[in-house]
Amino acid sequence: MKILQIMAGGAHGGAETAFIDTCLALQEAGEEIIVATRRNPRNERLNKAGIPVFVLPFGGGMDVYTPWRLTRIIRKTRPDLVQSWMGRAAAKIPADHAGVPVLSRLGNQYKMKNFARSDYFLAITPMIRDYLIANGIAPERVRHINNFAETELDPIPLNRANFDTPERAPLLIALGRLHEAKAFDTLLKALAKVPEAYLWIAGEGPDRGILESLRNELDLKDRVRFLGWRNDRAALLKTADLCVFPSREEAFGTVFVQAWAQRTPLIASMADGPRQFVRDGEDGILFPIDDVDSLAQAIRTALDNPSLRENLVENGYRRYEREFTKAACVKVYQEYYHDIVQGRCSKT
Repeated sequence: MKILQIMAGGAHGGAETAFIDTCLALQEAGEEIIVATRRNPRNERLNKAGIPVFVLPFGGGMDVYTPWRLTRIIRKTRPDLVQSWMGRAAAKIPADHAGVPVLSRLGNQYKMKNFARSDYFLAITPMIRDYLIANGIAPERVRHINNFAETELDPIPLNRANFDTPERAPLLIALGRLHEAKAFDTLLKALAKVPEAYLWIAGEGPDRGILESLRNELDLKDRVRFLGWRNDRAALLKTADLCVFPSREEAFGTVFVQAWAQRTPLIASMADGPRQFVRDGEDGILFPIDDVDSLAQAIRTALDNPSLRENLVENGYRRYEREFTKAACVKVYQEYYHDIVQGRCSKT
């Protein structure tokens, strides 16, 4: 099956990572993938996999070029299905899309006006699926499909000395865009209450300067490393003793799946995404959003209890294998695609 995948996101971010991983996984599974997206360094991975990439601006309301160009791309490539990712890409779907069915993937509760030309919907959490149905979308036009995470077999831990981190010090890893929604400021404040622990933050974003200033104000410069955007998440997770996922806002949050996949004990906030999936005390430790004391206590509890960490790891890995592997998620994607193209999903 030929599928045109449309993404208008930025250079970095969770949705953007999921987009690339899903396109590559579908191509590997035998689907023919075509991509329309902005000019970004991530496109190199698609090019290396032999996936054609059309570069478009995906500008604001005055951008009429993008939908015009998408019409031409659809007519030239003749896909069986068009899939958009997030609201901006869905809003650029042209009125003339040659009768090709349009599937829109929602990673959050976006404004529904952007999806006027969408025939079918993919929700990455049960809560987003419920949101769509509450907004008048027929249940048979919506399917919930998890994000997946790939696991590397026995990734080699990084040399802590290269990051000026003692070999025996408790090490926390946090992954994500440096943005207010990710609550890395809460994590830094909690770290100040756990004086023996070190923290690596892997990510980039607009709040880097603010977070570096806060680190210095809290006298944490000796124990916190900002690593920038990284593509070796498996090795980072393998190196760390705990993965902390402190988000204020998180519709899904692939980080918790990645922690499970790499058998790293998980501490996560009760943001929408994690609290729909993580079972407190069983495969992760949950704490209230922005509760610095509760987060600090969760870190201490995990560090002080090897048997607890072992249970979190084993239970989390079982959840990963059952629900979040690439093979399991790609199979569901393909089933949904075929149901749409073969007319087994009603448009009304």
